[in-house]
Amino acid sequence: MCFHDLPMTPGGRLPRTNTQLHPAATRIAEVLDSMLVTMPKTYLLIHGAWHGSWCWRKIVPLLAAGGHRVLAPDLPGHGDDNAATAAVTLESYTDRICEIACAHTEPVILVGHSMGGIAITQAAENCHERIGALVYLSAFLPGNGESLMTWATQDRESMVNPSTIDPRPDGTIGFKPEYTRETFYGNCSDEDVAFAQSRLVAQCGAPFGAPVQTSAERWGRTPRYYIECERDRAITLKLQREMQRHSPCRQTFSIDTDHSPFFSAPNQLADVLSRIASA
Repeated sequence: MCFHDLPMTPGGRLPRTNTQLHPAATRIAEVLDSMLVTMPKTYLLIHGAWHGSWCWRKIVPLLAAGGHRVLAPDLPGHGDDNAATAAVTLESYTDRICEIACAHTEPVILVGHSMGGIAITQAAENCHERIGALVYLSAFLPGNGESLMTWATQDRESMVNPSTIDPRPDGTIGFKPEYTRETFYGNCSDEDVAFAQSRLVAQCGAPFGAPVQTSAERWGRTPRYYIECERDRAITLKLQREMQRHSPCRQTFSIDTDHSPFFSAPNQLADVLSRIASA
């Protein structure tokens, strides 16, 4: 029997039962438990709207230094991906995520930032067996039948609003450069802000309005964690907590920073992600 054949809790531990075990068997179980907890995990990091895989550049080496495998792809139409932005859909996002997740033998820890929360929610439904845990990083957390817009329209204090976005005739949406720092990068260094601003791209609007279709048996059974960003101006803390109230998570962590902790608080973020891996 291989380790991956043994029943495990979502955090990677062997389940405990009320059955009385021989002391030697108990010790073996403890050793296996310790080995499984410390075994490297695979993280799949999903960026948000207007961004690309480049936003994780500080997080990838920090997690990798802990022995973990870290995957940070560009979603279709973002970063170096050549898909036509105007043709992108929520389905194309989730297909990309599931394609990567299914290429690995062990379930991944799927992390979604901001808009990425919509994509990881649907992916956890579509390829449930390949997802070990979901991590919502100041992300949209929709329930069945809900979309990003279901929640975004309730966030009246968000800096992502009609005055800061730039809708275009082809259905894509730009973000006005003069608002990017205040909205996304309030606690980031000048260097990181310049790096990010030069890489932001237009975002297809279609995924914003697409409702997720999830079930209690698949998405609902996947362990969920939420990482709050307390100074977020894009998805306010009030909305982050309201979404969690509607879709409770197993554990919540908070970082006192802006919408982009991968730049403003990378060590804290990497530490939280590592703790989730051993939860």
